Amino acid sequence: MERNHTIIQFFEWHVEADGLHWDRLKELAPELKRKGIDSVWIPPVTKGISLENTGYAPYDLYDLGEFNQKGTVSTKYGNKQALHDAVAACHEHDIHVYADVVLNHKAGADETEVFQVIEVDPNNRTEEVSEPFDIEGWTKFTFPNRNDRYSSFKWGFEHFNGTDYDAMEDRTGVFQIVGDYKSWSEEVDDEFGNYDYLMFANIDYNHPDVQEEMVRWGKWFADTVKCNGFRLDAIKHINHDFIKLFVEQISQYCGDDFYFVGEFWKHDLEACQHFLDQIDYRIDLFDVALHDNLYTASTSGNDFDLTTIFDHTLVQSHPLHAVTFVDNHDTQPDEALESWVEDWFKQIAYALILLRKDGLPCIFYGDYFGIGGEDPIEGKKEAIDPLLYTRYHKAYGKQEDYFDHPNTIGWVRYGLPEIERSGCAVVISNGDDGEKRMNAGEDRAGEIWVDLTGTRTDHIPIEEDGFATFPVNGGSVSVWALPRENVE
Repeated sequence: MERNHTIIQFFEWHVEADGLHWDRLKELAPELKRKGIDSVWIPPVTKGISLENTGYAPYDLYDLGEFNQKGTVSTKYGNKQALHDAVAACHEHDIHVYADVVLNHKAGADETEVFQVIEVDPNNRTEEVSEPFDIEGWTKFTFPNRNDRYSSFKWGFEHFNGTDYDAMEDRTGVFQIVGDYKSWSEEVDDEFGNYDYLMFANIDYNHPDVQEEMVRWGKWFADTVKCNGFRLDAIKHINHDFIKLFVEQISQYCGDDFYFVGEFWKHDLEACQHFLDQIDYRIDLFDVALHDNLYTASTSGNDFDLTTIFDHTLVQSHPLHAVTFVDNHDTQPDEALESWVEDWFKQIAYALILLRKDGLPCIFYGDYFGIGGEDPIEGKKEAIDPLLYTRYHKAYGKQEDYFDHPNTIGWVRYGLPEIERSGCAVVISNGDDGEKRMNAGEDRAGEIWVDLTGTRTDHIPIEEDGFATFPVNGGSVSVWALPRENVE
């Protein structure tokens, strides 16, 4: 019987720039597997603009911590050999590795060059606010210290459609580059009129040479890293036709089991559904709408109606294409999309993504191991571990929901015969102490269930008709199931 799958995002924004992160992954791989985690999403492994860069300002996609570029051989996370060792350790423990791939832009060019642009309104990129004029832009990438190893492709302004800095006048703006193929892609998000341009030197996926090079790189990267899939960054800003082409080509090359999940950061469910339609449902998406609901619930206390927690979410409408999460590196405090789920609700939120039948859950390194930086946040490993145990050993079979009270909800997983002692009952309250009378199944009559979270010490007997009354503390979650060994 195939067990439930779980991903961990194995980084947070303030992971130390000590070049030891791949070593940490190698060391922790056996523990992750024991906890029931069978996939890791690793941060961008390619050379960024500095040793401290998290990888989302990519300089050279062919440098995995091998060449002395941008003042360092290692990336923030380690060198190429340490990366290979970490991936090998994961595979040794049957853990899939999904590499973060940043395709939208490049940063830290080697040289400037002069070319024509039209300045556009930053709040409406379809509105031109100048005639064509010359700027000096950082758009020439020659990678002299790599010396054509792996690829001789050199990037120039013709391979980009926008940039944000004019060195000639020392000023910033949103500058659309003039020339062949040069227009914002129409197949992108329509925020700001057109959200093709995000930051740095924006890659022009209307250019055939760019498409060819990036597909070639994707194949080389998958071969070299030996990863099992890609996490695609910022895809609402990238020509959706290219995303479809890229996924098709990499899947054809790597096999249908090669996994893709995309960061399509939209709160609007219809926009997510439209994107999935456009790319023929070839990838999964992170469920941003569910994250929003979890965040709102955590900041609203008992004013939030828990029966609506899954309303207008991807996991509700497209459960086979939803990767559910509580928080990530962008939503953590002081980051770009800060919307941090409050502490009192964290365990509840993880129960909502880990213990239900729909969606592929992803737990966050910052929640599990903690967040560093100037304002550190302690990890919640002790609160999440019982839920990981329950997911791996208990949360199977038919699901019956009891979403019949705005402040107290529950559900039952009936378990499967082939997974011994499986099945569980989950009760959540965002208000006062409560209880939920639920049916665990007549075949459970006489069993004694306990709260696997350890929050409550009751022993709950399953009655002859299969029902039991399962209590929960206020502002808490209890997960009732058979313990490892029977109790009286």
